[in-house]
Amino acid sequence: MELVLQDVTTAYGDKIALLNVSLKVTPGHIVALVGPNGSGKSTMIKTIATILKARSGTITIDGSDIYRIDPIDLASRIGYVPQQYTYTLYSTVFETVLLGRRPYIKWTVSEEELSRVQLALEEVDMAESAGRFMDQLSGGERQKVFIARALAQDPALYLFDEPTSALDIRHQLGVMATLKKITMEHKSSVVIALHDLNLAFRYADTVMILQNGAVAGLGKPKDVLDPDRIRAVYGVEIRIVENEFGQFLLPVHQSL
Repeated sequence: MELVLQDVTTAYGDKIALLNVSLKVTPGHIVALVGPNGSGKSTMIKTIATILKARSGTITIDGSDIYRIDPIDLASRIGYVPQQYTYTLYSTVFETVLLGRRPYIKWTVSEEELSRVQLALEEVDMAESAGRFMDQLSGGERQKVFIARALAQDPALYLFDEPTSALDIRHQLGVMATLKKITMEHKSSVVIALHDLNLAFRYADTVMILQNGAVAGLGKPKDVLDPDRIRAVYGVEIRIVENEFGQFLLPVHQSL
């Protein structure tokens, strides 16, 4: 599935939050959205998810206007994990993830549907918690449950709004490795908002840097996440270091 944004502008009332943004997302790729707080990352995710309506520009999926696609059909194509999520306190983890299969379930839940839920929970290391209630989980555990719900949905496009923010370092790496595996094996695509530049540097195929709602950089991680651009956007001096595990971004100090 190919997602194309062309000159998309989104606003909250009179305040422009996303300005003339263009992007093409092709199957099997991870696109990381990075930028300072308030730069437009969440707005862009919500606009693609049709939670917010673009004020101008076009968004298409395989050439079809996203706003003209049947909502049930769209729900089967796009899996969305927001920063803030709602849940029923007395639903179990398994029941919550099963909701990700809602676009496919008719009158009864098949063994195949149950199996997909189980596999999704295993992917995020939550299978042993399947019977626990949602109000018994930590914030990080709940975040993993909603990632699993998106995985169970098995869409062509995943939209993640800072999914690693409440996770410890082990599970941050686990989630990103899982997304990389899914894009490679299923040719799904991922658009993910991240604060951690090293996660974007390591796992993304394409990085878009947003600043004040506009695109400040777009391209391969090594081409976009360079010291000069990061200094201009974040006001931070970095060094790119390399060892036997690869290259990494090392923050040094704030720019003077």
